[in-house]
Amino acid sequence: QVQLVESGGGLVQPGGSLRLSCAASGMNFGINAVGWYRQAPGKQRELVSFITRDGVANYEDSVKGRATISRDNAKNTAYLEMNSLKPEDTAVYYCRTFGVGRDYWGQGTQVTVSS
Repeated sequence: QVQLVESGGGLVQPGGSLRLSCAASGMNFGINAVGWYRQAPGKQRELVSFITRDGVANYEDSVKGRATISRDNAKNTAYLEMNSLKPEDTAVYYCRTFGVGRDYWGQGTQVTVSS
């Protein structure tokens, strides 16, 4: 079965850092783009970052300079590293893999930035 499992979320203080992981199974991970999205209470889900299958990364303006997306195809895993975290980064973060005829989502991991 196709699965995406996020990990690495939790409670961090403002200015802190997190590394989120997205482990994939049941798919040909290497041919898919990977995206990280987030959704705060009462707000629309938004794209944070994505990386193409050839390794080209994009970032939403609010996280540019603070986030790094990467992938390790040998481990079927993608990552999102964030630093200088702000309270407004608080959200449920979702991993998505997608390509032609393929669109898979994880269940999300909570990131809370608070002192």
